[in-house]
Parts: sequence; structure tokens; C-alpha cells
Amino acid sequence: MNAIPMLRPAEFAETELIDSILSGVYPIASALPAERELAAQMGVTRPTLREALQRLARDGWLEIRQGKSTRVRDYWQEGSLGVLGALAKRTSDLPVDFVPNLLSVRLVLAPAYTRQAVERQAGGVVGALEDYAGLADEPRAFATYDWMLHHHLTILSGNPIFTLILNGFSELYPPMAERYFQNELARASSRAFYAGLLAAAMEGDADTAEAITRRVMAASLALWRG
Repeated sequence: MNAIPMLRPAEFAETELIDSILSGVYPIASALPAERELAAQMGVTRPTLREALQRLARDGWLEIRQGKSTRVRDYWQEGSLGVLGALAKRTSDLPVDFVPNLLSVRLVLAPAYTRQAVERQAGGVVGALEDYAGLADEPRAFATYDWMLHHHLTILSGNPIFTLILNGFSELYPPMAERYFQNELARASSRAFYAGLLAAAMEGDADTAEAITRRVMAASLALWRG
């Protein structure tokens, strides 16, 4: 039996504060309680709380103001990738348009990293796709395979920023993908995508790989919206 890892005090404080922000206890533009009061409420020391506050300020959740109360920032407009990573772990707190917005971003990014992957390492793309035909026709298998493929494509692209962005959604992607692949049409669309991308990679045809990817990403967005 695996033990559940214990959070460090600063990590616990950080998690609690994010949960309080997202649940509306501390809404955007509101001020947090004074450090002494907040530390007491959370059962942590003031140095531990300060460490958590600094982390949250770094990611764009909070604005620490000298001589004034710490303010909750508009993290949708001022946040960083750290905000996305935190949101991805809290599917119950996501706004209804979060996943469609995420898929819209993928529509922009995926064709670019797929093209670069085929240009740089077409053989690696072929290797990632050569077993797709044996993929079981069930949602979890497709969700797992699709994550693996896109993660591999970002690495093969040679641009680590693509991989870092995708990694920010490593916890959100599997359950959302499994939900998406409940749709038989979604599985059929992705299977056709894998076949087309494999053929393009075998020819070293980056133009076709990019076009196929853009087309299927747009179809994925349409399927999710229903």
C-alpha cells in the first residue's frame, strides 16, 4: 500500500490559499487578512506563510504590497503558467469555457510542433505512431495514447517550451481526454489522424503533417462543443 505524500508546510499553505481564491473566499481584487491572522487561521508559522505568499506572487495569484495588505490579482490576465498548472489540478473549479479555450490553444500549437517534429525527426514520429493500429477501441486507451503522442511530438519538435506548456496540463489531460473519447466519432477521428500523420511522417512531408493536425484539432474542438 502506497503512502500518501505529506505536503511541506509551505506547500500546504500555498494549496489552501489557491483553494480559497478559487472558491471565492478571497475573490479577485480582495485583500488577504494580515499575516499574523492568516498564519494563525492556517496553522502555520509566519515564515512559512511568507514563503507561500512569495510563490503565489511569483505565479501571478497575489500582489504583495509593502506596507499594505496583500491583494488577489486577476490571475486570468496577470497569471503565469504556474496558474494554469494549479487550475489543471482542480477540475471542479474550472469555468465552463476552460476546456474549449484550451482546445483552441492546442489548435494553434499542435500544428506547429507537429510540423517541426516531422521536419527534424520524421523517423521518431514514425516510431511513435507505428503501433497505433493495435490501439484498443476504448476511451482510456485513446486518452493515454493521445497524451503520449502529443508529448512525444513536442519533444521531437526540438522546442522545449512546447513540452513545458503541455506538461502544465498533465493532470487535467487524461480525465478530459477520456471524457472526450467516450464519443465514438472522436475515436474514429483520432484513428484517422494517426494514420494520416504516420503516412506524412514516412514521406517526410511536414506540410501535410501540419495540415492534417490543424484539421483534426479543429474537429476536436467542434466535437467537444457538441
